[in-house]
Amino acid sequence: MKLNSLKPAEGSIKNRKRIGRGTGSGRGGTSTRGHKGAKSRSGYSKKLGFEGGQMPLQRRVPKFGFKSINRIECKPINLDTIQELVDKLNITEVSFETFVDNGLASSNDTVKVLGRGDLKAKVAVSAHYFSASAIASIEKAGGSINKI
Repeated sequence: MKLNSLKPAEGSIKNRKRIGRGTGSGRGGTSTRGHKGAKSRSGYSKKLGFEGGQMPLQRRVPKFGFKSINRIECKPINLDTIQELVDKLNITEVSFETFVDNGLASSNDTVKVLGRGDLKAKVAVSAHYFSASAIASIEKAGGSINKI
């Protein structure tokens, strides 16, 4: 083994541009950053949505509407869905756990029963909220409601 035959281990040398190693390297001086401006400075990071000083799209587009901070997001479940559950599982009581077990809601959802469809079965339904039409339909079919 001779000193002139030594080579670095395979994969230890990365084949990339070496920037800022003097003018003789061809990438010294400004180190490929150009002259002046924010991008040539150290610590530069572009802000999200920055468009080179032009008014960003997010600020140009008109804003409208209103989102209440007190809104309660509910998972809607209609009476026809409850009727399908009753037919499929042959049950007389539909609770929040029934909705979770059958994939209609997740365990941290808030459920509101809505009045679309017909309910023929006499069922006791448990949920967080009920619409007026859902309450009327459930009681008309002989069922009962239970607010959680």
